[in-house]
Amino acid sequence: MGACATTLMGCGNTTTRVQHGQKARLRARWALLPFANHSEAPQAGERVEAMLATLLRSRGIAGLEMYPAPKDDETHLTASDRQRYEEALSWAQSQHVDYAVAGSVEEWRYKSGLDGEPAVGVSVRVFDVATKRVLWSASGTRSGTGGENASGAALSLMDSMVKELDVTP
Repeated sequence: MGACATTLMGCGNTTTRVQHGQKARLRARWALLPFANHSEAPQAGERVEAMLATLLRSRGIAGLEMYPAPKDDETHLTASDRQRYEEALSWAQSQHVDYAVAGSVEEWRYKSGLDGEPAVGVSVRVFDVATKRVLWSASGTRSGTGGENASGAALSLMDSMVKELDVTP
C-alpha cells in the first residue's frame, strides 16, 4: 500500500483535504461513475460529473468513459443514488475498466443575504475497480464571492482538487 498523506490547503474561502495513495496510470481505462447528491439542488451530481470529466481530460486522462445513461423510462426517476452507483460500477467491471472516479456533492447552494454568495462542497475518490481499493481521495468546500455562481465556485474547487491527483504516464 502506498504512503498516505493528508494535505490541508487554505486559499481564501477554499478548503480541501487530500489523501494520497498509490499513483494511477494516465493511459489506463478510467470510468466516471454517478455522484451522490446530498445537496438540496436538483441534479447537482450530474453538474459535478460534467465539470469533473472536463477537468480529468484536461489533466491528460484521455481514456475516461462515462457510465451509461439510465434507461429512458420512469424507473430511473425512482432509483436511489446508491442503485445508480451500483449499476454503474457493475458496468465498469464488465468493461474491464482500471480506475473509477466517484464521489458526492455535499453542498450546492447560495447563502441568504444581499450578495447570495455560492457555497459548494464536493468529495471525489479514485479507486481500482478490480480491488475497490481507494488510490486517491479529496474533499473540499468553497464559498464564492457575490456575483460568482455555484458552478464557477464548484469548478474552481474541483480544479484545485484535481491538480493534487497522483498519476503516472
